[in-house]
Amino acid sequence: MPKAYIFPGQGSQFPGMGKQLYESSDSAKALMDRAGEVLGFPIKDIMFEGSAEDLKATRVTQPAVFLHSVALALCSGLDAPDMTAGHSLGEMSALVAAGALEFEDGLRLVAARAEAMQKCCESVPGTMAAIIGMEDSMIEKICAETEGVVVPANYNSDGQVVISGELEAVQRACEALKAAGAKRALVLPVSGAFHSPLMEPAREALAEAIGKTTFHTPKCPVYQNVTALPSTDPEQLKDNLLKQLTSPVRWTQSVRNMVSMGGATHFVELGPGTVLQGLVKRSLGDLSTTLEMTIEGIQ
Repeated sequence: MPKAYIFPGQGSQFPGMGKQLYESSDSAKALMDRAGEVLGFPIKDIMFEGSAEDLKATRVTQPAVFLHSVALALCSGLDAPDMTAGHSLGEMSALVAAGALEFEDGLRLVAARAEAMQKCCESVPGTMAAIIGMEDSMIEKICAETEGVVVPANYNSDGQVVISGELEAVQRACEALKAAGAKRALVLPVSGAFHSPLMEPAREALAEAIGKTTFHTPKCPVYQNVTALPSTDPEQLKDNLLKQLTSPVRWTQSVRNMVSMGGATHFVELGPGTVLQGLVKRSLGDLSTTLEMTIEGIQ
């Protein structure tokens, strides 16, 4: 039964995340303690005792979600995956779980990514909006026709796409999309225009850190957000990880390709929350029943 391990991104965090794992696993405890030393601040204390507001800061959120996800993947006694994928930030976790990145290298890259994105959000205002109940092609068309910078950013599942860009452009696109028949066009409470051209300064900042990091040939294919295709080539993995900051997350396509190309019949979400389980089910639709698909989560 081919297994796909999938990893969530920013937004899945919750107060107390990882505490039970820390208290029940010596290896997870060592990993989380080491993370605080690498980052230079007590990340586990914020994860275990901090409020939802404390966890919202990008410099905290991204390392916290990564740490929780990777600790589950490495310290839970799971069988090796046949393939991995992660949603946005989760791609970093997927690379570590597949053996393409060492844990500490991945953590340092996540910290650099979070800092770069935080600075970009502060200097380049932007936002995102969830579009429900409309064909991808129509969303792409309306974004392209809208004045200003606004692009599809996350292809999450059938009938759910997130757009991203300049504040006024996103608002204009939402109005046009609702007028064209979208069931909902909801501006999200986020701090920036992730996965859009507005993240270019963050991409440039992250490029240096990625360039200094050693990527290994993974033990299994990693389905990357930018292409939705499997890769085991270290240079391609590195290049696509960098492109991801300004390119859409092709999650729907990735999930389907893990089934059609990788033969996945068992999806396991590793990390905080259960968002990806729902997205996988909606992306596969009747196909999951046909294949007797198993979709579960480990938190």
